[in-house]
This record gives sequence, structure tokens and C-alpha cells, in this order.
Amino acid sequence: MNKEQITSVEKDIKTDIQKSKMSRDRIIVRTGFVGIFANVFLAAFKVLAGLLSGSVAILMDAVNNISDAASSLVTIIGTKLAGKAPDKKHPFGHGRIEYLSAMIISGLVLYAGITSLVESVKKIIDPVTPTYGALTFTIVSVGVVVKIVLGLYVKGVGEKVNSSSLRDSGADALLDSIISASTLVAAIVFVITGLSLEAWLGAIISLIIIKSGVEMLKETISEILGERVDGEMARSIKKTVCSFDDVLGAYDLVLNNYGPETFNGSVHIEVYDTFSAADLDELIRNITYKVYEEHNVLLNAVGVYSVNTKDERALKIQKEIRDIALKNEYALQMHGFYINDNTKTVRFDVVISLDAKDRKAIYDEIVREVSEKFPEFNFVIAMDIDFSEL
Repeated sequence: MNKEQITSVEKDIKTDIQKSKMSRDRIIVRTGFVGIFANVFLAAFKVLAGLLSGSVAILMDAVNNISDAASSLVTIIGTKLAGKAPDKKHPFGHGRIEYLSAMIISGLVLYAGITSLVESVKKIIDPVTPTYGALTFTIVSVGVVVKIVLGLYVKGVGEKVNSSSLRDSGADALLDSIISASTLVAAIVFVITGLSLEAWLGAIISLIIIKSGVEMLKETISEILGERVDGEMARSIKKTVCSFDDVLGAYDLVLNNYGPETFNGSVHIEVYDTFSAADLDELIRNITYKVYEEHNVLLNAVGVYSVNTKDERALKIQKEIRDIALKNEYALQMHGFYINDNTKTVRFDVVISLDAKDRKAIYDEIVREVSEKFPEFNFVIAMDIDFSEL
């Protein structure tokens, strides 16, 4: 690929990213509107059924549908805001707003669970005898079916487009179908036996909703904090980088998530120290294009480690130092090794696991041992973190 083609490709990458983002946003917004209409429809009929029967469980179910409609509205607003183009203050875009939307939805689920629990406890203390009719059974039964279909649809779309908000809304809808089914079972039990279980059942279901909301919230907070990239994805990207003949190794892959399906990152490559700046420039551009084409990941930077070709002792010394550095179980990898005979300097990076209790102590021990083994050299050793699977 020549430089003219590379420049054209770089422009195409930016266009492709924008088109992909617009298509994904349209799908999420459309799914959100489906959720709003379905939940408002269900809420209206359940309010009617609750008032006719005097069932607090059915009325609480209706309130839950309203909260679900609000969740869908939050998803739509969040997606629209997240789709805003990058600006001077936010050069990486606004994609992380989707995580905030998911957090709000988690809060709504928690609120619905707590409200339902309070009302259920009130009815346990001061029970009200419900009266169920054919219309009530019909409305609740339809609600169960609609919620199952809606939940599977929304969650499926969420998985397809990698939307935390839709996945949470879909999971919540499926949980709601269980709630509706439970109120139906309680109604049947009451009609047959005269035993009213709905208040106790409502309390149990409320606790399940609260647990679900807490789990959703924990997952969203973890995404906002920044999680390690999927190991298979990391290995696949490194394999692509190493597919170039001139690349001897790929290390230090860092991927930053700026919203679902939006990864920017960097990686280091090893090449022989005979490479010219022009050769490196073309190689790096080709790597950037291929990684985006195959993984939809934009590499903002590709760093370079040089590999000795002029010092025959380098391989022998490297092996001895590697043996010293990696004898500790928490020292995962050594890379970027280079000897500069002019300055009598040896430089390399050592990756020390985040599982180690004292990473600095392990690093200091490695520095001490290699310095004692090779006192004629000055050592420049960087302590790396395993940002992705090695």
C-alpha cells in the first residue's frame, strides 16, 4: 500500500466510524420507542385491573411498567446525547453517556423494588381482600406474554449492538414477566383456596428486583471505572499486528473504551534497529489500517522497540537477564530489550502482575539482581502493567 492509498484509507476510517455509530444509534432509539409504547399500554390496563380487583400486587406491577417506560426514555435520551460529535472539550466523543444511562436505569429498578417492598409490607401488616374477575385474569395473562416477548426482543437487540442500557432494560422486562406471572398465580390460589398470598409474594419479588438493580448498578460502575479488555480480543489484535513480516513482537496493548463499540488504543511493536524512519512510518500506518479493518479498533499510537542487530552478545545477555527477571511467579513478561554499547545502557520492560501484593518490591529485586550480575551496564527498566491478556 503506497502513501496516497494510506492517506485515503485514514479518511475512510473516520467516515466508517461515524456511519457505524449512526446505524447503531437508530436501532437503539427504535427499540427504546417500542419499550415505551409497550409499557405504557400495559401500565394502563394493569391500573384498570388493579382498581377493579383491589389488588395491590397488580397496581405495583403497573407502577413497575411506568418505571420501565421511563427506562426506555432514558435509553433514547442517553443514546442521542452519546451520539453527539466530538467537540473541543470532549475530543473522544460522548459515548460514555450510555453508561450513565444504564446507571440511571439501574437506579429506577432499585426504586421500583424498594417502593414495591414498602407497599407489600404495609399490606402484610394491614391486609386487603382482593376480588378477581375474568377481566383481571385476562389483563394479567396478556401482560405476562407481552413482557416475555418484549424482554427477549430488547435484550437480544442490546446484545447485538452492545448496549448496556438495552441489556438492562431487557433483563428487567423478563424479571417483570415473572412478577406478573406470580401475581397471576397468587390470584388463582386465592380464587381456589381463599388464601391471600399476594402481599407476601410481593415482598419476595421486591427483594428479587432490588437484587437485580444492585447487580446492574455494580456492572455499570465497573464499566465506567474501566475494565480489562477481553482476552480473546487482545490476543486477536496482537496476532494481526504480528502478521506483518517486519514485526518481531507486539506488546503493551492498551485499549480505552469511550462507549460501547468505541475503542481507541495503542501498542508497541518490536523491529530491527536497522529500520529507517520512512519504513517505520509506512509500517505503522499499514498496521493501523489493518487493525481497524479487522477489529474496528482505532490505534492512536504505535510505539517502537528496537532489536539489536549489531551486538552479538545481546541475545546471550538478554537470555540471562530474562531468566533473572522471570523467576518470580508474578513477573509475567520481559520485552523491549536493547543494549546501547555507546552509553553502556541496557533497557527493557518487565510486566509485573496486579495480583502481586507488593509490585514495587518485586521490581526492586529484579533491578538489584541484574545490576549485580552485569555491573558494567546502566539499567533502565520500566515496570509495566498487564493491561490486557498476555
